[in-house]
Amino acid sequence: MTTYPFTRALVTGASSGIGLEIAEQLGAAKVALVVVARREDRLREIERRFPGTEVIVADLTTPEGVKVVVDRISNPHSPEIDLVVNNAGFGTSGHMHRIDPDRLAREIRLNAEALTRVMHAAIASMIPRGIGYVLNVSSVASFQASPGLAVYSATKAYVTSLTEGVAEELRHTGVRVTALCPGLTKTEFQSISNTSGIATEFPDFVWTSVPMVARTGLRAVAEGKTLAVPGLLYKVLVGISTVIPRGASRKITRLITKRA
Repeated sequence: MTTYPFTRALVTGASSGIGLEIAEQLGAAKVALVVVARREDRLREIERRFPGTEVIVADLTTPEGVKVVVDRISNPHSPEIDLVVNNAGFGTSGHMHRIDPDRLAREIRLNAEALTRVMHAAIASMIPRGIGYVLNVSSVASFQASPGLAVYSATKAYVTSLTEGVAEELRHTGVRVTALCPGLTKTEFQSISNTSGIATEFPDFVWTSVPMVARTGLRAVAEGKTLAVPGLLYKVLVGISTVIPRGASRKITRLITKRA
């Protein structure tokens, strides 16, 4: 059985996809769970599988939902949380001017603002203890602008940059912060973001499995790595993206998203 240096983990967006898999892998490793999502029925299923799991039903696109999570992390009378996984997020495909601006505002609030507030609460509670871990789920889209997913890639660029900056700030505190940057991974993201066509447009070898992505992220944060990119293909692509001209990168991404 895999072991981790965490005793209790809070996972946002734990009802499906990468968040659910992270929760399941932690639960299987006997790490106590605090799971957060909007869909209570799915959280109760995690609780059934891993007795003792704390369930927090919260919509992190709202101030009230964020406050519930922040208060749980900061509560000195509740069991301490030593791993926080910021996984909740969603994307929207299409040309920006054709998308409902209220939806884009919710996307930014969830992917960037809520993540920042939860991360802030986690770090503030961990620094006095001299140990703690934060795993922010970002994306390979954070390394280049993505026409057709412009707001999503911008929010993920924020997440990756924030993680890198804060990781340096915390270098001598004992608190470790990691950005997990997966590539194409089949989850509910495709249906929510209206990119389901991608599944038929790209060959199987470009898709990473949800269990592998979750395992890579957990291993990376436990080891204190700042960035984790699952899969050799995406490691190479991220490396290439740092050396080719940004204009060329934008055009390549535009052609890919246009196909999908």
